[in-house]
Formats: sequence, C-alpha cells, structure tokens
Amino acid sequence: MVGEPPPSASADEIEEELEEEGGEILGGRLDRKHLIWGAIFVVVVVVFLYVGLPRLAGLDDTWDRIQSGSPAWLAACLLFEVISFGGYVWLFRGVFVRGSDRIGWAASYQITMAGLLATRLFSAAGAGGAALTIWALRRSGMRTRTVATRMVAQYVILYGIYMVSVIVCGLGLYFGIFPGGGDFAITMVPAIIGAILIGGALAMSLIPDQIDRRVARWMKGSGRSARIATRLAALPDAVAAGVREAITIVRERDGAVLGAAIWWYFDIFTLWAAFHAFGDAPPFSVIVMAYFIGMVANLLPLPGGIGGVDGGLIGAFIALGVEGSLAIVAVLTYRAFAFWLPTIPGVIAYFQLRRTVARWRDEGRDRPQVGEAPVAAKATLRYTK
Repeated sequence: MVGEPPPSASADEIEEELEEEGGEILGGRLDRKHLIWGAIFVVVVVVFLYVGLPRLAGLDDTWDRIQSGSPAWLAACLLFEVISFGGYVWLFRGVFVRGSDRIGWAASYQITMAGLLATRLFSAAGAGGAALTIWALRRSGMRTRTVATRMVAQYVILYGIYMVSVIVCGLGLYFGIFPGGGDFAITMVPAIIGAILIGGALAMSLIPDQIDRRVARWMKGSGRSARIATRLAALPDAVAAGVREAITIVRERDGAVLGAAIWWYFDIFTLWAAFHAFGDAPPFSVIVMAYFIGMVANLLPLPGGIGGVDGGLIGAFIALGVEGSLAIVAVLTYRAFAFWLPTIPGVIAYFQLRRTVARWRDEGRDRPQVGEAPVAAKATLRYTK
C-alpha cells in the first residue's frame, strides 16, 4: 500500500537521529559560540557565588575562611572526589563494555570525563554528556540500539541508588531512626516520590519486548497513523529494554552497581569532608538527604546545574537545621572540588578522545559488529542497519 512504512522504518529512523544527536551536536567539535557564552555564564555565576552570595549572607570573610580551612580535610576532599570519578569509570565499563574488549580503560576514562565536561558546558539533566557518549560509543563500533539500551540501563542503576538513598534517609530522619530530624516536606515527600519512581521503572520492565514493532504490525495499512504510533511506541520500548538490562546487571552482581555507589557516596564524602574543614559536620544522614534534594536542581535548564545546585544544596541544609554560614562555605568548597576541578582533566580527556575516535576510524572499527546486543535485548538485533 502506498505510504505504508516498512516494519523497521521507525527503528532505523530512531537510530539515525540518535547517532546524529551524538555526532553532530557534540561529537565532532565543541561549538565556539557555545564555549564563549558558556564561559561568560560560568564567570558571572562564579563571581556571584563566591563574592556576591557571601556578602548577601553577611560572610564577607568567606575567602579567608576557605583559605583557613583544615589542609588535611581539604586533601580528603580531593582524594574522595578522585575515588568518586573512578567509580563512575567503573560504572561505565560495567554497563557499556560488558563482553567486549574494544574499549579499554583509557578510552573508558576519556569517554567518561569528556562526557562529564559536555554535561557541564551544554545542557541540564546530563543530556550533553549523553550525546557525546552516544557519539563515542557509535564510533567504537557499538550498535545504536545497544548504546541506547545500555544508556538507559546506566541511568536506571545510577538513579536507582539515588532513589533508594532518599527513601532510606527520608524514612530514617522522619521517624527518628537517624539523628537530625526534619519535617514531613523535606523528608517524607522526597521518600514518597522516590518510591513512586522506582515502582514506575520496575513497571516499565513489564512492557512487552519490541512493542514498537508489534504496534507497527497491529496498525498495518493505517498510513501516517501507523507511522506516528510506531514512533511513539519506540520510547517505552527503549526504556523497557534498558530497565530489563539494568535488572540483569544487578542480578549478575556486576561491579557496575558498586561503581555507581562509589560515584554517589564518595562525592557525598567530599561534601562531608568540606564541612569538617570549617567546623562540625551535621549528621551524615542529614548530609545524604540534603545532597540528594539539592541535586534535583540539575534538572534546571542550566549548564551542569551551575548556580541551581549550589543554591539547592544550601537551601536543603538550612531547611534541615544546618547553620547557614557553615552551609554556604562547605557547599562552595565542595563544588570547587566536585564541579570546577574536574573540568581540567575533562578538557584534556575530550581531546584525547578525539584522537582515540580518529584511530578507531582509521582501523575501520566504526562498523557495526555482530554480538554486541545486551542480554535483555538480543531480539532487537534485526532492527539494526
């Protein structure tokens, strides 16, 4: 019938769009205009955070306080953050490099650090880093379907630990199991939201495999309606495959789960050490709860959540009873280690990654390879071009 799409048209188009997003937007070259405006934005925000905000809060001596912080605890901040990024590289390998020796530890480090740099420079909620990661993995020879499924699996594992932590700390603080207290809005509401999101993710795993292809068959002969319905079904199909892949990784007790825990909790240890550098730290459960609440600001349309995360963290600590001046100094110090310092190795890793990708291209390793599909989505091999 004229105008009827082939059964795999939707899958092919999705693959092309994903590859284009990763390759054209971020993979080929960091756009000069983005860099200039990003740099201007960063400078303005840094001046406000480290000069304007302390003055508004009555902390004119913030820089003196930062400089007078305990050297030992500041060194601990650096150590904890290095370990945190090591956990993220481990997570990356546990999810994306399973059953393959194409991407070594050096390339894993380059993709991870360059992706984090892209997240900071380009967009909120990790979209910039995701696009660059897609581009690099595709150039390594991994199928787009496999990349998309494992990308979802990585986020499911990463934010599964996030939500479980919020639930445990929220319940513990509200019912007095953990020291620190906190009212219903700042403890139980986040815990309830976390439980709903976990339940929703698990429910997605029940969606039948290849639902987009089934929809295409059900609506065969419907012309444009079939095309739209198939494209709409592709998103839940990809998410469901990713959730199932994450469940498989967890059941296999893969190191990826431990890598995700290291990423989150050693970053929290950095914040904990920043408090100790300038005074008495609040209970660790309070730090965990405030940390995860403050990180929600990463969803704001700001590069890497710059400004939003800082304010979110400070506000969460104050809401949980932490002294405002101590919260400001500790959070600004933590962000210096966790956010600003890694941009330097991130830039270096980006240019190293470009050379690595060029080598893959010269070796002809950017061609799709058989046997790359994840365990939970092997049946999707026939979708790939």
